[in-house]
Amino acid sequence: MIDPTTDPTTGPTIDSKAFRSLSYGLYIVSAQGDDKAAGCVVNTFQQVTSTPPRVSVAINKENHTAQVIQKSGIFSAVSLAQNASMELIGLFGFKSSRDTDKFANVSFERDTHGTPFLAEQAVARFAVKVQNTLDVGTHLLFVGDVIEAATLSAEPPLTYAYYHQIKGGKTPPKASSYNAAQDADGEKSDTPTPATSPAASGRIAWRCTVCGHIVEQDELPENFTCPLCGRGKEFFKRI
Repeated sequence: MIDPTTDPTTGPTIDSKAFRSLSYGLYIVSAQGDDKAAGCVVNTFQQVTSTPPRVSVAINKENHTAQVIQKSGIFSAVSLAQNASMELIGLFGFKSSRDTDKFANVSFERDTHGTPFLAEQAVARFAVKVQNTLDVGTHLLFVGDVIEAATLSAEPPLTYAYYHQIKGGKTPPKASSYNAAQDADGEKSDTPTPATSPAASGRIAWRCTVCGHIVEQDELPENFTCPLCGRGKEFFKRI
């Protein structure tokens, strides 16, 4: 019998669309560096065991937040609320903590270990002490014990599917689930268009092909830059 996952002419195949069936949340992971805090958006934060309360998160090696976590050994994670703004997601998801103070203009608090965590547009927070770090290629997998946890609001948590399908968000290139063929050109032909989107209502708008931010106006000025990811006009596609 032929294995249904195998192409008899070319051998085993991988359908990238299969990965879209995996369910994720959307989180902001942060850590305190020597001079300033670092933070980034992830969709890989998850519970591993309940006794002890243990979690894991995969972060790209090139991400400054991963390097700060490696050095500090402690990080914070908040689960974003469904009503989290695209501006907030753009700040933590498409800019680097190396050259941007991401906590400068947002409401944040610190846990008992001095690690900052977002205090707005979030559902819950977790303080984590790293127990193991595994090199998984492009990413580092941090496994740690939860040493603090608290509920921040009663809002529903933001899922990755909601972020893509309703908010029209994009996947950062350094994310674990990034797929160049699906995300780089800004096309989402198999993703339903929200009824409230400019494309559905006939209004003129422009979508950033990097972060998915939508600007509703007839034309973009030559010096226009995306308020989320900072890319120029050439990265916007008319919808």
